[in-house]
Amino acid sequence: MLVLLVLPLSAAWAHETRPAYLEISETAPGRYDVLWRTPVLSGMRLPVAVQFAAGTRNLTEPALRELPDSLLERRVIERPGGLAGTRIDLVGLQATITDVLVRVQMRDGASSTTLVHPSQPWLEIAAERGWLAVSGAYLRHGFDHILLGYDHLLFVLALILIVRNTRTLLWTVTAFTLAHSITLALATLGVLQIPGPPVEASIALSIMLLACEIVRLQRGETSLTSRWPWLVAFCFGLLHGLGFASALAGIGLPRGDIPLALAAFNVGVEVGQLAFIAVVLVVLALARRIKLAVSLAPYARPAAPYAIGIVASFWFFERLAKF
Repeated sequence: MLVLLVLPLSAAWAHETRPAYLEISETAPGRYDVLWRTPVLSGMRLPVAVQFAAGTRNLTEPALRELPDSLLERRVIERPGGLAGTRIDLVGLQATITDVLVRVQMRDGASSTTLVHPSQPWLEIAAERGWLAVSGAYLRHGFDHILLGYDHLLFVLALILIVRNTRTLLWTVTAFTLAHSITLALATLGVLQIPGPPVEASIALSIMLLACEIVRLQRGETSLTSRWPWLVAFCFGLLHGLGFASALAGIGLPRGDIPLALAAFNVGVEVGQLAFIAVVLVVLALARRIKLAVSLAPYARPAAPYAIGIVASFWFFERLAKF
């Protein structure tokens, strides 16, 4: 499992599966404001185009705005009879690994939020989809983000290697969860505004510090982390929450459903995190029953924190160079 975490060394692997975002808002009968936001990687725009149903025409030409990590396109469209019941194709999505979060807002208050995957690069506009659609889309995005956020998973793995007692581990994970839930909410709602590059570099630094703590514990030394792991997890959790917020800011929150979407995203992150912890604990339990794993344990144990530290150091200096 550690090898799987070490392989994707580039920080791009940690966060470059950002979804695109399509927002359609009905402003008058049959008339819609369209916002199309696509991620940019290495100066290249995501090769996906939005294709509306036949009979749809542009009332304004697309206005483009370049952002540091994405391209924003706005336009106004019109379709007699409206878009309800029609199909929107995302041409080219099937050739990518990127999802598209689609938010549709009607004049009568009906709204829908859908996560479109490359396996089915289209969606049908419904007149109304309830809170289940919104929560399901953001729950999925939170779950995907934590499982593809290798830096966050590496931090959690380091916590598992430090805390051997199951009960203490539960308290530690709870403190980490509470902390990043606080900063995730504050940053997403605009109460905290901290630039992304320093946050990402600090997250890598937090992993390096935990790697050093593991080495100290292996030498029989005591430290703040060994005595109060929940306190350390809480402090670093505040930092990691800002990283989660930057991912959520990449797709935005649906107007009118902000509390629901925020809560669902956070739940998705926690479900993914707990699933990862469960897998690690199961793998460690199975390793104790395998003779080969038992014989390799004396070599793997001291090597683990150094491997974690090397990966985190690479991320730290790479992200530091982006300041």
